[in-house]
Amino acid sequence: MNDVASTLGNIVRKRILVTGGAGFLGSHLCERLLSEGNDVICMDNYFTGNKQNIAHLMDNPAFELMRHDVTFPIYLEVDEIYNLACPASPIHYQHDPVQTTKTSVHGAINMLGLAKRTGAKIFQASTSEVYGDPKVHPQTEDYWGHVNPIGFRSCYDEGKRCAETLFFDYRRQHNLRIKVGRIFNTYGPRMHPNDGRVVSNFIVQALTGEDITIYGEGDQTRSFCYALDLIEAFHRIMATDDSFTGPVNIGNPDEFTIRQLAEKVLQMTNSKSKLVFKDLPSDDPTQRRPDISLAKKELDWEPQVKLEQGLEKTIEYFDTLLKGGKPSTEARVIGAA
Repeated sequence: MNDVASTLGNIVRKRILVTGGAGFLGSHLCERLLSEGNDVICMDNYFTGNKQNIAHLMDNPAFELMRHDVTFPIYLEVDEIYNLACPASPIHYQHDPVQTTKTSVHGAINMLGLAKRTGAKIFQASTSEVYGDPKVHPQTEDYWGHVNPIGFRSCYDEGKRCAETLFFDYRRQHNLRIKVGRIFNTYGPRMHPNDGRVVSNFIVQALTGEDITIYGEGDQTRSFCYALDLIEAFHRIMATDDSFTGPVNIGNPDEFTIRQLAEKVLQMTNSKSKLVFKDLPSDDPTQRRPDISLAKKELDWEPQVKLEQGLEKTIEYFDTLLKGGKPSTEARVIGAA
């Protein structure tokens, strides 16, 4: 009996809050945290999140789903907080730009207040958009960015920049244990089919036989990181000691033009869709590629999934979804670490 009590005493179950937990990345994170034996509170207001993303977790007694908007305070007892709540695609964050800014700023204030009260370690899902349309390539964490503060994308860009400011001020003023990760373009199963992001757009258009819409000439570049690679980076950031705060770039340094991505999707889906070109939206970055030297050094992390491997899983997901089936919840790529 004493041996059993000793064993149980050595099992530390953390109580972890994930805001935006029913979203694309949040659902994968909840899944990972549960697999490690944690109690997980998934909080979402379902503006872009979807209950179907976490339906397979509902029978797990360690999982709790809570409908709540992060812009309002909440009182919980938690050990860790992952703050992922915020629409991340231009179509969604430009739908209600004032609310987008509130989600980033008020949401950060509320989660930091919760962390201060409970002593929780807190992670902020920031973004490469803090660099704006960068004049430095690839982007390093010490680059301050080139951001339009009054443009159509500003609600998201400046909201996330202000959230980072709040995190570091809470660190300096209240000695909070903060972690900040800057997420570059990410894709994978559970992306919203109508989120306007380039990977989901191209795949859905290719599978339905619609024209593939390219903005500009398609020579702007992006770097695409598979979702589970990103979740691994989240995990490693939170496992660092309290002296490491970030910000740290999280993304895949392999760089592709938008046209190259479109052609790759056409090839992998055997689609007959045609490429059509439209005017480039304002403030759309011409280059986006992370320098991940800091992540390699501090986290011993770099992406494992190549674009073709990740696209295969993502195409499979959307193909099943569009045919009215129930997509697999499995996002693991065979052969990837």
